[in-house]
Amino acid sequence: MNALVLRLLLVFAAGCATAQAPVAAAPPAAPRAAGFFVLKVGTGWEYEAQMLGEKRTLSVSLLETQDGFAIDSTGARLLADAYGVRDQKRYLLRDPVVAGTKWTNIVSPSSVEAYEIIAVDQPVETPAGTFTGCVVVESRNRIDGQRALVNEMTLAPGVGIVKVVTALVDGARRVPQSELRLVRFKPVP
Repeated sequence: MNALVLRLLLVFAAGCATAQAPVAAAPPAAPRAAGFFVLKVGTGWEYEAQMLGEKRTLSVSLLETQDGFAIDSTGARLLADAYGVRDQKRYLLRDPVVAGTKWTNIVSPSSVEAYEIIAVDQPVETPAGTFTGCVVVESRNRIDGQRALVNEMTLAPGVGIVKVVTALVDGARRVPQSELRLVRFKPVP
């Protein structure tokens, strides 16, 4: 009897050893950088801009595509590629779109910009409404050993830039420089 019980225990143990554990659900994939920029000709944005106390309205629309770049009414050229979304000098948003992603852009021999995604899946309120699922990107451009220009750009999925806040950081002081907020978004059907 002991031999039979021992054999049954061995068979049971072997069966347990080969049983598969439940599979945990994979975490959702990070959104792609291209999903935070709309690069369709005819798309338009209107912004409320404030710079050093002066307010004005800024209208931007995508006019054409050329060599893969979408060209807007300000002359900016944007391109979505396998690494993210860039203009002619820098990546504005890189994949993966997760908090903590960092990259550097060398825009000239004397200008190096350090970027970091500081928040994802954030809500933001603008005069155009409340946007959810936004990503916030911070860029820093050192002026000298004490000072840096810091730019915080918020992008909404399927819309693009909805808010930009720029400040001069001088030691422990943060001096606001400008703010741009979306007033109106005109998508192309």
